[in-house]
Amino acid sequence: MVDNQLLTYLETFISEERKERFISILEMRTKYITIAIEDVFQMHNTSALIRTCEAFGLQEAHVIEGRFGNRLDKNIAMGAQQWVDVFRYNDTLDCISALRQQGYEIIATSPHKDAYPLQNYKLHNKTAFFFGTEKEGLSPAVINAADRYLQIPMVGFTASLNVSVSAAIILQRLTAELRKSELPWQLSPSDILIKRLDWTKKSIKSIDKILNRYEKEL
Repeated sequence: MVDNQLLTYLETFISEERKERFISILEMRTKYITIAIEDVFQMHNTSALIRTCEAFGLQEAHVIEGRFGNRLDKNIAMGAQQWVDVFRYNDTLDCISALRQQGYEIIATSPHKDAYPLQNYKLHNKTAFFFGTEKEGLSPAVINAADRYLQIPMVGFTASLNVSVSAAIILQRLTAELRKSELPWQLSPSDILIKRLDWTKKSIKSIDKILNRYEKEL
């Protein structure tokens, strides 16, 4: 539950332009689509994937770091991690279980023989797209658990793309289609208020002192 009085108070410390910018961006944000990044080795790829999520309006991303540890470089992400909620896991099955509990369909991005070509793929439910490590791709755990498979058709000698490039191609197409659809893709009013408060706090220097002052005034 968001403290609306606190939000109103804190918004006096940011410009009206910034406040309106937060509102306009949140109106385009979605949790209907999310991504899960499984054991990507190159740190710059994980960070680029978070930037891709932010650019195309995904509010959440899930990072599995069981094999290689922390894979998010704040410098490469260029601040995107401030605006995207990143959930981290040590185990792939834990991530899949958490997403299923939230009602997500699991989609493996893979050149699987039963994979849908991107141009034929249609969104029907809340969907989590899994992207795998650079050389090996997704683990058998994801392949076996997936509800469907998705691939990007290619006509050159190269049979694969950089993982962050693949995500950008998929998300650009599907988020554009999602926003034109009648699916319930937008954030709920309560989610929007939560993020407005979160982003406003992140925009204020000495936020701890200001929060202390607010509590004393109460």
